[in-house]
Amino acid sequence: MQQNFYLGIDVSKGYADFIILDENKKVIEDNFQLDDTFDGHNKLYKILSGFLAKYPDSNILAAVESTGGYENNWLKFLSACQSKLQLSVARINPFGVSYNSKATLKRIITDKQSARNVAEYMISHPEKVQYNNQDYYASVRRQWTFIKMLTKQKVQLLNQLESLLYIANPEVLQYCSNKMNLWTLKLLSKYPTAKELAKARLSSVCKIPYITESLANDLINNARKSVASSDDKTTAEVIRALGEQILQLRRLIVLQTKQLQSSCNIAEVELLKSFRGIGTFSAVGLMIEILSVERFSSVKKLASFFGVHPVFKQSGDGLSGFKMSKRGRKQPRQLLFNIARFAIVHNPYIKEIYAIHLQKGMPKMAALGAVMYKILRIVYGMLKHNRQYDPEIDRANRAKHKDNINKAKEDYTRRYQPMDITAPVSRRQLKKRKQQEKSQILKPPDAESKKKIFTGSDSYCFPEET
Repeated sequence: MQQNFYLGIDVSKGYADFIILDENKKVIEDNFQLDDTFDGHNKLYKILSGFLAKYPDSNILAAVESTGGYENNWLKFLSACQSKLQLSVARINPFGVSYNSKATLKRIITDKQSARNVAEYMISHPEKVQYNNQDYYASVRRQWTFIKMLTKQKVQLLNQLESLLYIANPEVLQYCSNKMNLWTLKLLSKYPTAKELAKARLSSVCKIPYITESLANDLINNARKSVASSDDKTTAEVIRALGEQILQLRRLIVLQTKQLQSSCNIAEVELLKSFRGIGTFSAVGLMIEILSVERFSSVKKLASFFGVHPVFKQSGDGLSGFKMSKRGRKQPRQLLFNIARFAIVHNPYIKEIYAIHLQKGMPKMAALGAVMYKILRIVYGMLKHNRQYDPEIDRANRAKHKDNINKAKEDYTRRYQPMDITAPVSRRQLKKRKQQEKSQILKPPDAESKKKIFTGSDSYCFPEET
């Protein structure tokens, strides 16, 4: 019978720690450390080859934690070794490894211990580990992340530019209430302060694209009456440099986005784009996070992954803390939040759902969170059934769900004993039981149920009525 051994790998920058355990969590190969170099990879291959030669009827299950990219070299090398060795490789979530380690009450964490924690997690939770999965979105993810980084830098520079304009050229800000226009940035590159803009010629300002003669005249007149408190050369140079840098970032973002759209010919991305509110960039972002819908057995699992599932605390009579969990990484929720904001404006069906939640008295942010969850359910259904967006499908599902809720359901946890108002319960529980007793329509039991009620292996008999 083939025996499995578990190779736990804790990856650090430039090196990694390794350990091999058996199915009983017993150490078979003690901790060793190798560098992330050509020699280190070759040494690992020799160690694994010698180990499998010692245990010929065995298979090595290896796993690395997702550590932001440091694990990729080891993962690629081990994947290449699968053709020559009895080896399976997986990338696992460090969140699960961390909680599994806490459950063992271990207090001291080292690189050696972390490698063992990875191996023990594979043994304790085999259903959570998926081996030999190929990441088809690796290159797309890098370009998508690069565009996000450029966008973040642009926003930071825009915020800094706005604060400087308030003291150097405040009258221009009235044209930037929604966003910083292209003509505004080019104007600031030539005339960064109100003092310089007031001395500009009308013909020179009109040469800037999208600036008409009337707009140029207003800009110059407003600059002559400016209340700006700063007009020194240093401030002017900083504003000019910020404007040029923002223009360069805009051009680079447009270029990278076009390349992403042209190179991303993925069926799932085209499918998600049928939902009004999801563009190419958002669709790629969703697929980068989801990878494959088969990873999630239900939409609740997907909602938990995104951290948008509701959580609450119920203990005894109390129910509290009902809110969005916000567990896990915040980037997927940020992406879903932006999709929901856009869909509320441009998608009639989502706009309708948002209005329904507001009519129920929900705050705007809570209603937006409910919309995020709804969009995720729609996305899951589209990917699961390989079907384009159709709001009528969700309308039918909502109506069916509403009918099920309206049907009276018995409390399954009280199937062996009905609620007893004479039990020594709290006042809140007693009030609840009395209300439930009034609302229920009591039916006379049939003859069979009077005779016997089975509870597992025991039976309780009622006396026959005379």
